[in-house]
Amino acid sequence: MSYIFVVLLLSLSAIFSGLTLGFFSLNKEDLERKAELGNKDAQKVYSLRKRGNLLLCTLLIGNVAVNSALAIFLGNIAPGIVAGIIATGLIVIFGEIIPQAVFSRYALTLGARLTWLVKIFTFILYPISWPIAWVLDKGLGEEIATIYSRHELIKIIEDHEDSNESDIDVDEELIIKGALSYSNKVVDDILTPRTEVFSLAYDQKLTGNIVKNIFETGHSRVPVYKENLDNIVGILYIKDLLAKNYKGKKVGSIARKNVIFVDSQKPLDDLLNAFKTSRNHLFVVADKHGVMSGIVTIEDVLEEIIGSEIIDEYDQFENLQEEAENKIKKKKRKKL
Repeated sequence: MSYIFVVLLLSLSAIFSGLTLGFFSLNKEDLERKAELGNKDAQKVYSLRKRGNLLLCTLLIGNVAVNSALAIFLGNIAPGIVAGIIATGLIVIFGEIIPQAVFSRYALTLGARLTWLVKIFTFILYPISWPIAWVLDKGLGEEIATIYSRHELIKIIEDHEDSNESDIDVDEELIIKGALSYSNKVVDDILTPRTEVFSLAYDQKLTGNIVKNIFETGHSRVPVYKENLDNIVGILYIKDLLAKNYKGKKVGSIARKNVIFVDSQKPLDDLLNAFKTSRNHLFVVADKHGVMSGIVTIEDVLEEIIGSEIIDEYDQFENLQEEAENKIKKKKRKKL
């Protein structure tokens, strides 16, 4: 009978110790999110974990009480020093180390299975644990929520994609990382450089060959300028060439005048909002001196979000900025 009582006390000690570590290794906000998403285990654990100080007091008071009872009981059946050594060894190995190692790995599963037991002890110890928990709540306030930085979230996504237990794949990783990081970039990082912009002069006559060249570029919108590229006065929509009789007309007579200029240092999240509100898909980019730097399209922003280039049958280069830089390097070499 004595051995059964020792095993019972040691089991309770292991449960209290393991649950203390297990419950408080689980982030309260993570549990709440999982519970809202329908995770049954998280719902059970969160019902206790949301009152952190009351749960902590219940488990610690229960653990101390059980360990004290175990030491006292062993002291009655064995000499004092021997009882102390036995109690310490049993509690450390079977009441602390082993249960904490197990509960730290299976905290959510085991915690959910034992919520009924914790609720029983919460009820029994409530007169003692509630006043202490109340003082802690008033003195310490609410638990500080864990807020992850943008870089931490990106690292979490990378770790999830690398894990065999996660259902996040490579494409989803790229899109999520792009969505989290694109607002740190500006228009100048993604624009099509001035040297790579296909444009038309305002007074250019629309002949069959010119229209053929326009269609072969694959662009749906073409900037129209007067005198030079720093004076963009319109946008030629290719679909307008299909809807109107262009023969004998000049580009300027068909081009639309709704040209929108954006600063080269405009953040991409603001740029995307500007595309949505203006219902335009192409902006002309100007630097702080008003010089035309290039053009930017909504497709450029989407490419930054999804983390890869959107290439169609008309694209000759994947990255026009790299192509422009290569051309500049070639010119410098020729001069040398």
